[in-house]
Amino acid sequence: MTDAPLTLADVQFAWPGKGGFSLSCPSFVLAPKERVLLLGASGSGKSTLLSLICGIAAPRQGQVRIAGTDMGALRAGARDRFRAARIGVIFQQFNLLPYASVADNILLPLRFAPERRARAADAMTEARRLCRAIGLPGDTLNLPAGRLSVGQQQRVAVVRALIGAPPLIVADEPTSALDAATQDAFLELLFDQVAQAASSLLMVSHDERLGARFDRVVRLEDIVTTKRVAA
Repeated sequence: MTDAPLTLADVQFAWPGKGGFSLSCPSFVLAPKERVLLLGASGSGKSTLLSLICGIAAPRQGQVRIAGTDMGALRAGARDRFRAARIGVIFQQFNLLPYASVADNILLPLRFAPERRARAADAMTEARRLCRAIGLPGDTLNLPAGRLSVGQQQRVAVVRALIGAPPLIVADEPTSALDAATQDAFLELLFDQVAQAASSLLMVSHDERLGARFDRVVRLEDIVTTKRVAA
């Protein structure tokens, strides 16, 4: 039986100090090749949950399992390497290196993940293929990422997440700056490439209109309970 790309079980977490909050998630499972939209308002705990899923933070108790591996059982450095190998992250602000070339930005995760690099075979050929598929001109690879338009930078962030076919793609509000027509086109491109990579997609958003495009819609308050700590 194939392990689920993402499983949360009895997760408990609290940010240290005053003015923070605690988070608990009894259960959540993302199935292989499933596309799930996670809806949540600002301040509802989305960023904390994504930090736990990506191994940036570790739960105080419970398990965050990625493809069967318990992230909380790994030391911080091991979690970083595991994240690079098994999770493709599309950040809301893209997190590109502005003075590095588009190619260098795309290939960056492969430097830390030999397993993912092996799946990419010829990495530059795969980068070119993904750029074409996502609507980036061929000469874009040589340009500094900071010279691209916002829409082009967004596509570079998607290609970086997809290269090497990680089993889990996590997208944090990637369509928040797009109009409705551009959102539809972007999601079509993203879904097509996620399907070709046989990856699962967890996309976080506050936009309920996107729900019809996904296999399942989950409201954050249905799986997560947060409690603020008095300052």
